[in-house]
Amino acid sequence: MSEDIEAKIRRLRELGRASAESETPQPIKTPVKKPPRRPRRIGSIREKERKKRILIGASIIITVILIISIGAYVYLQSSAANELTKAKKEKLAEVNAYFKPGSELMNTSFGKNARDELIKEINSAQSVDQVKSINVKAAYQKAWSQYQAYLQEQKRLEMERQLNQTKKEKIDQIEAQFSPLLAMPLPDDLKKKVVDSMKNLEEQIMNATSEDRVKSINADPYLLELWREYYYYLIDSIPTKNVILEKDNVKRIVSKADAKALLGGILDYRELTQYHVYKVEYVDIALVLPRSRINGAFLTPGDEVVLFAKNATDAPFREIVNGGYVELVLLPTQAGSISVSEAQSQTSSSSTTSSNQYSEQHNTQYTPGGNSITNGQAISDTYGNSQTSSQSASASYSYNVNLAEILKAIAAGKIQASEDVKEQLREYGWKIIDLEKESGMLVLDPNAQFLVILKVPSMFVPEVLSNQQYLYIAKVAG
Repeated sequence: MSEDIEAKIRRLRELGRASAESETPQPIKTPVKKPPRRPRRIGSIREKERKKRILIGASIIITVILIISIGAYVYLQSSAANELTKAKKEKLAEVNAYFKPGSELMNTSFGKNARDELIKEINSAQSVDQVKSINVKAAYQKAWSQYQAYLQEQKRLEMERQLNQTKKEKIDQIEAQFSPLLAMPLPDDLKKKVVDSMKNLEEQIMNATSEDRVKSINADPYLLELWREYYYYLIDSIPTKNVILEKDNVKRIVSKADAKALLGGILDYRELTQYHVYKVEYVDIALVLPRSRINGAFLTPGDEVVLFAKNATDAPFREIVNGGYVELVLLPTQAGSISVSEAQSQTSSSSTTSSNQYSEQHNTQYTPGGNSITNGQAISDTYGNSQTSSQSASASYSYNVNLAEILKAIAAGKIQASEDVKEQLREYGWKIIDLEKESGMLVLDPNAQFLVILKVPSMFVPEVLSNQQYLYIAKVAG
């Protein structure tokens, strides 16, 4: 309808321009001399005037029609513009209702771009129908779908990033767990097995599709079995029948079978790695200790002993050596000094005694001048005879010898029958100890210093020497 009105208006404008051009006066031209014309007739003048009035009337009518058309056009145009403006306002209000400022969608480029596109399309619309054809809800749903898809993609990317990060951390952890074992001097076949196990775990990690699956992959069972094989390899490679196991600075000598049984019973490879296996290399060591700290000196060569020590007076005793052996025990110097004495005596005696006694006494008294004078005389004789006889007999024996000096003399070749003497002295020291046990009588002082030669693993020697002050030797019973 609006197009028909516009077409009519254009035609009216064309008609108006045509009538205006016909009424425009012609420019005055310089008169040209013409030959004299004949005078016109009155009828032709009237016809010309009539045509002129018709043209003027038509022009007036056209002008009126043009004015009316323009007014109608302006009115219609104004009415259509108002309706278009109203429609645009309503559509913009709908846009604002869907795309609320500050909403989750509007905080993203999807919402902002969709809203800007809608506003641009609404503002550029030329008709109400064009405005009404804009589907705000569909645009909102599309923007929301794009936003949700973006969120899902971001979530997926984040999950993928987190999964990759977890995989990397897990692989680093696996490699860190395997590195101590790979640093050991492994045989080629065992090293290949360790590397294959590590690669197998890493492959499982890379093929995992979730973090839970990655975290569930555990290298402990693999490492436990591989560490066991390594320790068994170490034990089997040691030529002696016994080995030394050390844990927390405590060393013990055990058989190979006992060592494998002990290590095989451990269920955590971390605890297993705290053990160290060493070869047993025996050395002889000399110690001078009081009798009270070497099992009373009741030791013989070949006895198995265990050594205990403590670092201070109030510290508890701890075992520092097991699996030591007695090589030799030498008695103190005073045990070689022998002093024996024996004495016997007999005495007999007899005596005879006789005696005779005679006595006589005389007294005379005078009283001259009142004084009294007494004169007395006494005579006594004694005769006696005594005879005594005695007899006694005694015998004594004394023996003093220094065996240490005898040994020196034998070494110097100054003793006759030295082989017989050496044979008698060979078991002298042990006989003294045996006689103490048999008689139940202590002969040597408990504080007597004995020289003990022990066979112990070489790795125990520094600790033994540093603890001599509080060292005790215990004999393994049975």
